[in-house]
Amino acid sequence: MTEKDRLTELSAAGSTFMLPMEEMLEVRRKSKKIRIGIPSDKEKVEYRVPLTPQAAELLVSYGHEILIEKDAGKAASYADEEYRLAGASVVENRQEIFECDLILRVSPFDEAEIDQLKGHQALISNMQINAHCPNSISKLLQKKVTNIAYEYLEDEEGGKPVVQLMSQISGSTSIMLFNEYLSKSRDGKGVLLGSVTGISPSELVILGSGTAAEFAARAALGMGAIVKVFDDNISALHKLEEKLSPRIFTSVFYPKVVRKALKSADAVLGAMPVGMLPSFRISEDMVKKMKPGSVIIDLNMSQGGCFETSRCTDLNNPTFVEHGVVHYCVPNLPAIVARTASIALSNVLIPILIAIGEIGGIDNYIKNSKSFRKGVYVYNGILTNSALAEKFNLPYKDIDLLLAVF
Repeated sequence: MTEKDRLTELSAAGSTFMLPMEEMLEVRRKSKKIRIGIPSDKEKVEYRVPLTPQAAELLVSYGHEILIEKDAGKAASYADEEYRLAGASVVENRQEIFECDLILRVSPFDEAEIDQLKGHQALISNMQINAHCPNSISKLLQKKVTNIAYEYLEDEEGGKPVVQLMSQISGSTSIMLFNEYLSKSRDGKGVLLGSVTGISPSELVILGSGTAAEFAARAALGMGAIVKVFDDNISALHKLEEKLSPRIFTSVFYPKVVRKALKSADAVLGAMPVGMLPSFRISEDMVKKMKPGSVIIDLNMSQGGCFETSRCTDLNNPTFVEHGVVHYCVPNLPAIVARTASIALSNVLIPILIAIGEIGGIDNYIKNSKSFRKGVYVYNGILTNSALAEKFNLPYKDIDLLLAVF
């Protein structure tokens, strides 16, 4: 099955073919053609693009207009010509993008970009709570925009599809990175993350037991590494043991046990749940006791990180050394495999965008889709996210109560 065929199949989730006839007619009367803009993220060292050319072609077939900034898909190996052949308009003037009804991107919007918005638009991107400041939030509210965060979007079963897919990618990719930075090609110790006959296997410590942890542990176990997983959720640890094997060591965050595991670890992965502040942080003192040349990868940088020694880096300069330990602290790690990650993101967005058009616009869709509503953190210029409100000491309103007014 081709990517286009998969996207067509996925679009059924947002179509109307299962509705009763009277509801189908009502939806068709409401249907609205949307002008969708996709700015380039290259200045933010972000290689993913939210829509592939195949996804753009499908949306164009529904009558929607796609404007994409020149070279926006280049880092994901999608040429401008592919988007043109799909029916999208490739534009060089970014201001045209920022005047669209709905703007899709991967990175959060910064203050300068918010200033360029015409206002009263819908923006769908990562929120990355640590990328915001009081000024950026204030400007979003002034522009009366509606912001939707990938991190908070849910499906009908209560899962978070974007988070789950990106976590799968992050977990698998982190093992590749551990091997790279432990190798002599990166001035590492020359250690293989795994086992070889007659040699003691290397050790991986994972903080968290969610999707990223599962995929990292699975890959590391396959290579023969010793894997130790820590979490404060016994039930989650038990489920992880059932999915993998008794070969993994699991524990809650007992400081003495964590400290002992870190001392012998060759690699440590911070993989706490996305969308909330890490429940346990590794102190600088614990990092000081780690082996020289060992490697930390912190997947929680968008939430502040789960190591006291972490500081945000980007894919141009992804690492730094602190207390003899290599730190890899890139908040958008899935961008390393940008094409795979872009296809995954498109697969989630396609049925949503089609449904938005069919139901008459994003306001109608927010009112009718509780799972999509979970992703809204600013609604028509009103803050609706409690985490942002708490971080910046701002007032917020419950979006379900707001819907009774709008």
